[in-house]
Amino acid sequence: MFTKTSNNAINIITIIASFGVIVGSMALFVILSGFSGLRTFSYSLLDASDPDIKITSVKGKSFIFNDSIQTFLENNSNIKESTKIIEERVFLEYNDKNEIAYIKGVEENYPKIMQIDSVISVGNWLQKEYENTAVIGEGISRKLSLGILNFGEPLSIMIPKPGTGFINPLNAFYTLNTQIVGVYSGTEEFTNKFVYVDISAARKLLKYKKNQVTGIELKLIDNSNPDNVSNQLQNQLGNSYKVQTKEQLNEVFYKVINTENFVSYLIFTLIVIIALFNVIGAIIMMIIDKKSNLKTLFSLGTSVREIKKIFELQGFLLTFLGMLIGLVLAIILVILQQQFGLFMITQNLPYPVEFRLSNLLIVILTITILGYIASKIASSRISKEFIER
Repeated sequence: MFTKTSNNAINIITIIASFGVIVGSMALFVILSGFSGLRTFSYSLLDASDPDIKITSVKGKSFIFNDSIQTFLENNSNIKESTKIIEERVFLEYNDKNEIAYIKGVEENYPKIMQIDSVISVGNWLQKEYENTAVIGEGISRKLSLGILNFGEPLSIMIPKPGTGFINPLNAFYTLNTQIVGVYSGTEEFTNKFVYVDISAARKLLKYKKNQVTGIELKLIDNSNPDNVSNQLQNQLGNSYKVQTKEQLNEVFYKVINTENFVSYLIFTLIVIIALFNVIGAIIMMIIDKKSNLKTLFSLGTSVREIKKIFELQGFLLTFLGMLIGLVLAIILVILQQQFGLFMITQNLPYPVEFRLSNLLIVILTITILGYIASKIASSRISKEFIER
């Protein structure tokens, strides 16, 4: 492993091969840690926009929240909190500026379901003592040039009146005038989507009955399995209701994140494979350089298979040692990024990384298996004819 050969070129090739393995394993672990952190960060953004489980109606936009639904929810030990919501597409108007968004009427316990109050960037969350207040996203705020507590001009939330025949354009909408008390941050889609109001205000705007809602959002206890709870509720409620987990509500988002992670793993594994070609070259050069020694060993009774094992072990140890050095450097870099934020996305947001044992195991298995294959390929150059020639 560490003894220099008489041929200086072989020493240089071996150093280059080791360096390639070190850099390849280091890069692979750092990239996997980066994507783990990015995945966790991206999922955390969904904590403010989507619940653990959401129940909606299959037919129609709304349904009646009856006693049987209440009983199912109360008897399920995995459900920590539940809340009723009213959600509908609306037309927003402020100072001659217009925008289409969604109104979301929520109950007082909504912050217990979602972490919405933690993403309020300006102002406060809805307060029960004030009527007709609203919280909007940063995207809507920018498009309408609308801040908080603009008492001079309210934000008008409008929805077309149902009916057929002639429509009077001067009286075609139900209107709810609101004052903005808070602005929330998050993903671009999220901040452009919702205007939060009290559920009673949304019910009044849409002319809904007392127990008429468009959905129920649930917060589960820690360590519960959302898929199992979802299937259980679906069986209890029947086919008239749709029960979806957070992952099902954001199916495309989850697929994109996981696909990017897998593709990045394949790309950097390819880089490691290219680096291992140097290992193959270094082992073959050693075999050629030690040909006379191999002939001596063969003459003393050492079999070709045993000679091959010598170089298989040497190549494997070369790869394994390079991997260990690369992983130590990568772990140090990941810890430094977690503690000090060496690399920043924005001025106040360091690039998220996350140390995971699963990523460490993936890198160790990948490099070990590829290193063993590279050693086998290099040692296959040895044969009885090669030794005796």
